[in-house]
Amino acid sequence: MAEFDYVIVGAGSAGCLLANRLSANPDHRVLLIEAGGKDNWFWIKVPVGYLFTIANPRTDWCFNTEPDPGLAGRSIIYARGRVIGGCSSINAMIHMRGQASDYELWARATGDDRWLWGGPDRPGQTLAIYKELENYFGGADEWHGADGEIRVERPRVRWKILDAWQAAAAQFGITPIEEFNRGDNSGSAYFHVNQRRGRRWSMADAFLHPVAHRRNLTVYTQTRALRLLMDDQVSEEQRRGAWTTAQHRVTGVRLLKDGQIVDVRARREVILSAGAIGSPHLMQVSGLGPAGLLAEHQVPVAVDLPGVGENLQDHLQLRTVFRVRGARTVNTLYRNWITRAGMGIQYLLLRSGPMTMPPSTLGAFAKSDPTLASPDLEWHVQPLSLPKFGEPLHPFAAITPSVCNLRPTSRGHVRMATADPLADPKILCNYLSTDDDRQKAVRGLRMTRQIMSAPALARYSPEEMLPGPQLASDDDLQQAARELGTTIFHPVGTCAMGAFDTHGLPTSATTVLDTDLRVFRVAGLRVADASAMPNITSGNTNAPVMLIAERAARAILG
Repeated sequence: MAEFDYVIVGAGSAGCLLANRLSANPDHRVLLIEAGGKDNWFWIKVPVGYLFTIANPRTDWCFNTEPDPGLAGRSIIYARGRVIGGCSSINAMIHMRGQASDYELWARATGDDRWLWGGPDRPGQTLAIYKELENYFGGADEWHGADGEIRVERPRVRWKILDAWQAAAAQFGITPIEEFNRGDNSGSAYFHVNQRRGRRWSMADAFLHPVAHRRNLTVYTQTRALRLLMDDQVSEEQRRGAWTTAQHRVTGVRLLKDGQIVDVRARREVILSAGAIGSPHLMQVSGLGPAGLLAEHQVPVAVDLPGVGENLQDHLQLRTVFRVRGARTVNTLYRNWITRAGMGIQYLLLRSGPMTMPPSTLGAFAKSDPTLASPDLEWHVQPLSLPKFGEPLHPFAAITPSVCNLRPTSRGHVRMATADPLADPKILCNYLSTDDDRQKAVRGLRMTRQIMSAPALARYSPEEMLPGPQLASDDDLQQAARELGTTIFHPVGTCAMGAFDTHGLPTSATTVLDTDLRVFRVAGLRVADASAMPNITSGNTNAPVMLIAERAARAILG
């Protein structure tokens, strides 16, 4: 049995940071395990390559959700990175911290004020950690850092049609701002991106590749984690720094590597960074999860943890499509082989142009109700349109203003389908299952129509193609949301952090972790990834995952 001090399952965003931090001490032997392969494929590094990496088994788990009543019974593609760098190798590259109000919810859920946004004379560490992690194109200032590993740059392409949309949003009351990421995102701006000189800057580029030479760091690729190895003999020394009521101690991981079953031992800790789908699934097949679910699949119950796999939250985007005239869009450029070739030449020579474009270029945040403390709606505006992801672009010029509810109240789950760890879990998001979410969907669609009808866009004669102007009533628009809605690939919350009472018991049924990411009643095991979020953040979730990973690394090393 190979032995390491730390075994990290999942070489995605969080896993790459943890491998970097834990291996910085040459006395620590660290193993990083990745189910996918290396991230040296051309289309991973080219920003527009997400078109070829999502729904591709070379880089994506290619999950599908269960038929969802909230989506008119549809099952949808649920992309998750399966490659070194994880989702940061296939995602939208949008650098979005969320809002200060998100971290107030985290602090309240965990009883830990360190999660607060913070700042001069204000409690909380979140802004300070983001600044330490960041290598910002504009240099260090009140909001940004310049000495970190995560490169943040401006987009390298602008579109007149998006500038016009931003002007229309301003006429509607959504003011243009310099940038998001300052705690209150009210307004509209071009998204900042995780790129370096026109190439994707994944978390593997930021944290793993620069330290891959370390002799104490081992990386297994094409290796599946089958189950956690546990010992029910927990000494008092092992309980210190873990749970005084720990029933088991995780001692390692059973792997499938090169067609062989291999056990690896963790002398100190196992850290799960397999994501909001992978981490709860591995725990469940290992006997850590809801007792009823485990019994249903004849998995011996090690620790009854009702919250494992529950509390799934995601952002549902409602993709509206508006045909425009007299505007340059990706649709019009892609129709002509000459302009397609020009895009390629521009990228090769200048590292600029449409091939550097993330899936969404312009964003906007607003309140569905003016009495709210912070925005709860976000638009991702794309200078292109297509029937659905993976299908050809429409043969006419069009834009896609997608709107999403940033704080959904619907909750889904991730549950093992069988005891076989190689079988995909069942993913049910339960979108639009609450009246609040349905009302927000209608409000978002109506606000999108108001922006599109503003004078600044009149010269482009926008024509609504989806959902269609004939749909006018609230019932019509709710049904349209069911038929149009799809994920932005932000699943979180399935191993949530939470608070504990004076008896050491969780105050919520969904709580799995404490504020230091330790699994309740299990020694030697942490979860550090998007599954740890008690509440979804306002926007793209990769940057908040890095915050969680950094906090986990500090807790482990502290």
